[in-house]
Amino acid sequence: MDGTNDSLAEDNVLESRRLPVLAITIAFLIVVAMSLLGIYGIQVVNSKARELAQARQTSGNLAWSIAQQATDTFDEANLILEELIERIEEPTPATLAKTQKLLQQRVFITEQLHGLFYFDREGNWVLSSFDYRPPGANNADRDYFQFHRENASLAPHIGAALRSRTTGDWVIPFSRRVNDAQGQFKGVVLATIKMAYFDKFFARFSIDDKGAIFLALPQGTLIARRPFDEKLIGTSLARGEIFSVHIPQAPAGTVMVKSILDGVDRLFGYRVLYKYPLVVAAGNSREAILDSWRADTYKMTAMIAVVLVINLLVGILLFKQIRKGLQVERHLKKARAVLQPLVLQDGLTGLANRRHLERNLELEWRRAARQRSSISLIMLDIDHFKSFNDHYGHVAGDHCIGAVAKAIGQCVRRPSDLAARYGGEEFVILLPDTEAGGAYVLAESLRLAVQALAIEHSENPAGVVTISLGVYTCVPTSSDFQTLLTQADSALYMAKRGGRNQTVPLA
Repeated sequence: MDGTNDSLAEDNVLESRRLPVLAITIAFLIVVAMSLLGIYGIQVVNSKARELAQARQTSGNLAWSIAQQATDTFDEANLILEELIERIEEPTPATLAKTQKLLQQRVFITEQLHGLFYFDREGNWVLSSFDYRPPGANNADRDYFQFHRENASLAPHIGAALRSRTTGDWVIPFSRRVNDAQGQFKGVVLATIKMAYFDKFFARFSIDDKGAIFLALPQGTLIARRPFDEKLIGTSLARGEIFSVHIPQAPAGTVMVKSILDGVDRLFGYRVLYKYPLVVAAGNSREAILDSWRADTYKMTAMIAVVLVINLLVGILLFKQIRKGLQVERHLKKARAVLQPLVLQDGLTGLANRRHLERNLELEWRRAARQRSSISLIMLDIDHFKSFNDHYGHVAGDHCIGAVAKAIGQCVRRPSDLAARYGGEEFVILLPDTEAGGAYVLAESLRLAVQALAIEHSENPAGVVTISLGVYTCVPTSSDFQTLLTQADSALYMAKRGGRNQTVPLA
C-alpha cells in the first residue's frame, strides 16, 4: 500500500511539474500566433504603403510628361500666331492672299492645328486657313473674342473647348489680342487645336480602365479628358479637391481624391503649367493600384491561416509528446539537424540564402580586420529581368535564375568563397583573402559564362540573357561589414547605368 502511495505521490509530483510546462507551452504558442499576426499586419501595411508610394511617383511623372507635351503643343501654336501678327501689321490684298496660303501650309504640316484665323475689331473674318468661309462669318460672340476686346493683355489666352463653326469638330481655342499702332484693339488671331489630337496623345499613356487624364482651365473648366465623353466637356471641376484644396496650396503634387464626375477614387498627379493657363492631371484608380496588393494579401492571409492551423495542430501534438520526455527531445534534435541546412539554403537555386550570406559576411569581415587581409564582394543582377518575366513568363524566369545560379556555382570553386542568392534576380559572391584583381577576373568569368549560356532574351539589346556586376575590395578598418554590400551595390548601379552587361570595380 505504501508503494502504491509512493507511486501516486511520485505521479503527483511529476504532474505538478508538468503543469508549468504546459502553461509555458500554451503561452509560447499564443506568442507565436500573435507574432505571426503582428508581422503579417506590419507587412500588409508596409506593402500597401509601398504600392501607393510607387503609384504616386508614377502619377507625378505622368503629369509632368503630359504638362511638357501640352506646353510644347501650345508653344508651337504661339509661334505661328506671332508670325501671323507680324504679317498683318500693314495688310494689303496681296499680302493677305499670300498669308492665307501660308496659314493653310502651317495647318497642313502642324499635327495639332485644326485652323488659323484673323478677325478684325468687329469680329469679322479677315483671314482663315479654310477655303470655305460661312456667309456673314463673325466671331464677336465667342468668349475668347470678348475676352481680348475687354482685356488689354497681349498674352495668349486659352478658352473653353467648343465646336468649330467651320467643320463642327471639337476644338480648343488658343488666341491672342492684336493692337494697332496706337495700342488700340485691332482684332484677334486664333489657332484652334484639335480635341482629337489630345485624345490621340492621351492614348499613348498607360492607365487602367478606370484611370483618367484631363486638361482643364485654372478655374476648373474641363477642356479635354480620357476617357472622352462629350457630355463632360465644359464641366466645372472647381468644386473638386484638386482645384478647391490642393492647387491653392501647391502648383504640382499627387493626391488621392474622389472624382466629382464619376465618384471613382483615383491617385492623381496634377501640375499647373507655368507658361499657359492650364492644369493637367493624370491618375490611376485606387482599385487598380491596390489590385496586386489585395491579391498578395489574400494569398498571405491564406498562408498565415494555414500556418496558424499547423501551429495549433503542432501544439496539440506537443502536449501529448511532453510526457515522453527525452524521447521527444531526441526527435527534436534530429528534426533540427535536418532543418538547419534548409534555413541557410535558397530553395530555387540551391545556393546560400541571404541569411547565410550575412552570417558569413560578418565572420569573414571580422577575420579580415584582425588579419589585415583583403576581402572582396561581387554583386550581380540579371539584366532586364522584369521584361524577361513579362515576355516569357515566371516559369521561364525561374529557369533563367536557376541557370545563372548554376553558372555561378561552376565558376566559384574555392571552399572559402560563398555564392548566395541575395533576392529576386540578384546574387552575391563573398571572396575572403581576395585582392581587387582576382575579384575582377572572377567577375568577368561569371559575366562571360552567363552570356555563353545563350538564353534567349528578345527584350535585352544583346538578344540573350546577360548580367551586370559590381565589385568592391577593401581591407576592413571598422566593424561595419555592411560597407561591403553598400559599395558593391553602388558599383552594380554604375554597371547598370553604364549600359549593363559589364563589370565595374570599386576599391
